[in-house]
Amino acid sequence: MFYIYKSMREKFLDYLQLEKRYSPHTIISYRRDLEDFYSFYLKTESSEDILKADKKIIRNFIVQLSENGISKRTINRKLSTLRSFYLFLLKLGEIKVSPIESISSLKFYPEKQIPISQDEMHVLQTEIFDEVEDVLHKSIVETLYQTGIRKSELCGLIFESVNLEGNELKILGKGNKERYIPISGALSALLKDYLKIRKPLDDFKSYFFINKKGKKLTEKFVYVVVNKYLSLVTSKEKRSPHILRHSFATHVLDNGAEISKVKKILGHSSLASTQVYTNANIEQLKKVFNQAHPRAIKKEEL
Repeated sequence: MFYIYKSMREKFLDYLQLEKRYSPHTIISYRRDLEDFYSFYLKTESSEDILKADKKIIRNFIVQLSENGISKRTINRKLSTLRSFYLFLLKLGEIKVSPIESISSLKFYPEKQIPISQDEMHVLQTEIFDEVEDVLHKSIVETLYQTGIRKSELCGLIFESVNLEGNELKILGKGNKERYIPISGALSALLKDYLKIRKPLDDFKSYFFINKKGKKLTEKFVYVVVNKYLSLVTSKEKRSPHILRHSFATHVLDNGAEISKVKKILGHSSLASTQVYTNANIEQLKKVFNQAHPRAIKKEEL
């Protein structure tokens, strides 16, 4: 039975990768979620045939996750994985009814994310960074804050997708969707300085950001760098790459950027995702970016 499950699992993951074009990071999450459920099923049902799972087993899985202190957000993600997996099996004719069909996601109120303030970022950029010689570290923090890209997008940024003369980045986001993000002249100048010390190994030449060993950056490394510098200017609990993305969105919206345009920059599929950042045009995306972003040096058409 294990081999049947393994075969179905791999077919499903191949479908997500090849047909749905999900990112490697997302595929890893789906695989982990399926393995968690498989382990639970094997332990509680003394069976490997998760194709025979029913609604009661799914609910017991939810209860165990909750008792183990797993957050509602993570539980919902796992349910989403199982929902997609069993829908896939349904389409293949491997099952007749999905055990998760009538099970709803858990209701919860997302934890409020408190952005780094503009004053705190100003101290980091004008005082702390003036004393920092590590161009790579500064480039990581500034790129995340000035563009709002995800840490996975920064790590996977392709060298040829960086146009420093045209002040523009081409980002490959979730679902392999491409979007273009304008950058300030100041960030372009910083990244040009970074290129002077960039020494990639042959296997990693295609990536823009390279660590001191010549390899592609890891998400863990990016987190450590960001946390290190934000810790110098804020006592806020959240000091991650994601909070820089949150801060970017909050600051440009507070400075008058249109939410629909910020949605495009962030790569959100729905406006609801962007509305999370509203506390309170980009006229042509590049022009108003320079007008709205607190780090922009001058109002100019990029």
